[in-house]
Amino acid sequence: MSPVLAGVLQLLALIAALALAYRPLGDYMARVYSSEKHYKPEKWIYKAIGANPTAEMRWPAYLRAVLAFSAVSVLFLYALQRAQGVLPGSLGFSAIDPDQAFNTAASFVANTNWQSYYGEQAMGHVVQTGGLAVQNFVSAAVGMAVAVALVRGFARSRTGELGNFWSDLVRGVFRILLPISVIGAIVLVACGAIQNFSGIHEVGQFLNGHGLGGTQQWNGGAVASQEVIKELGTNGGGYFNANSAHPFENPTPFSNLFEIFLILVIPFALTRTFGRMVGNLRQGYAILATMGVIWLGFTALMMWTEFAHHGPAFDVAGGAMEGKETRFGIGASAIFSVATTLTSTGAVNSFHSSFTGLGGGIQLLGMQLGEIAPGGVGSGLYGMLIMAIIAVFIAGLMVGRTPEYLGKKIGTREIKLAACYILITPALVLCFTAAAMAMPTPPHSMLNSGAHGFSEVLYAYTSGANNNGSAFAGLNADTQWFNSTIGIAMLLGRFLPMVFVLALAGSLAEQKPVPETTGTLRTDKPLYTGLLVGTILIVTGLTYFPALALGPLAEGLAS
Repeated sequence: MSPVLAGVLQLLALIAALALAYRPLGDYMARVYSSEKHYKPEKWIYKAIGANPTAEMRWPAYLRAVLAFSAVSVLFLYALQRAQGVLPGSLGFSAIDPDQAFNTAASFVANTNWQSYYGEQAMGHVVQTGGLAVQNFVSAAVGMAVAVALVRGFARSRTGELGNFWSDLVRGVFRILLPISVIGAIVLVACGAIQNFSGIHEVGQFLNGHGLGGTQQWNGGAVASQEVIKELGTNGGGYFNANSAHPFENPTPFSNLFEIFLILVIPFALTRTFGRMVGNLRQGYAILATMGVIWLGFTALMMWTEFAHHGPAFDVAGGAMEGKETRFGIGASAIFSVATTLTSTGAVNSFHSSFTGLGGGIQLLGMQLGEIAPGGVGSGLYGMLIMAIIAVFIAGLMVGRTPEYLGKKIGTREIKLAACYILITPALVLCFTAAAMAMPTPPHSMLNSGAHGFSEVLYAYTSGANNNGSAFAGLNADTQWFNSTIGIAMLLGRFLPMVFVLALAGSLAEQKPVPETTGTLRTDKPLYTGLLVGTILIVTGLTYFPALALGPLAEGLAS
């Protein structure tokens, strides 16, 4: 079987699996977030934290709860890392340095999971399982809660109430993420992923420059359980430095396809949840179609750039195999790469810096779109709904009519909030990148010079501010500059947009519904889907094109 055909068949199998899960999972999540019932273990949690799960919150209260919970999470994870040297199960690792501890705490709480350290050489069992894995669950649940709050803003009228954050958080963890993770971990263990709390093993012999000799140290760990929530929650932080290219995390082609499925299943299914909660499934299908068109288009482009690259070495290998695992091949690596950069996952099963110049550009553009196709758990949906509001505003300008979306007027306040949302992340990316290139020291961390070196820095801040977490891996980011600035970019890139999302949700919930007329733009039709796709690409292209022209485009055209 040719590598191209194998890649296409894996893509078709993935689409079939996502289609089978779409309806039941989407409907189930809608029931979870609409239910008034609280299970006994959930009540114990509410009592322990002093929360009233039945109390409705307006958007300022909802936002305060999000920020307070996240601030406590950052402090807890930072303290856990700083105390690692005296914790049991630390595997002999010392405390994490302050700048790296801050970067890691910000990263995992912001659902970014950027790692400027070697996982198997820095973190013990307690930090990995009691700190990082816990944040994989709750940071994902925070994103889902904010998305549901925005959906309620569209669904409700004449009220500013958006639900209860604590209830949404707990339900997201215990009713959605945890059950799927248990099943997924069993699947990964069956595939060969490890799951233990063993110490460090010294193994050998290995080939070196003089023949056999030398040893390596391999860690054990609760890898399968962390791997599944890392993908399901679109987190991305790997137990090992090689991330999902490591055979302990991702041992077989089947486990690789299963992990891609985990990355995509909740973000895609949330469009069904959205349609169910607003009482119009066709609106959910329109958002799904938009996400699907972009995802399939990027996947096709990535496979083409990696398979079609010319040269003797490429011809012998069947394509651009440098930096890719032979057990996965080019097709599966391309699919994984697009899935992880079009969502806020950050997991990698290949060396992104080794992709072709245009392939690296596709990865960058996928994150710069705002990771909305399908995006992260929760963040993808609310990001796409913001772009939907921008699209109806543009349509309204063309016909001279006040725009409406889902029976809500999109006025001055709503457009200002949506505009702030789409501007904040590009501002962070471009300003931090410019500062890093202008400073005398940060460029010394670049492995490459020229366009590819610039792409390494641009990729790092794009990944951080967009809460992705993947890296070109040619950049030494374990410096005080990059640990501090990327940490700040991750926190601002995560929580500032949430301010505008929740403010927008509150504004929409206070409105009274607008009756549909013959002049109302039908946002459940293919015409609107095309408009939405065009809006996303044009807005992103105008924002990032100069930076992309200096990096991946220049490199791709020169090769």
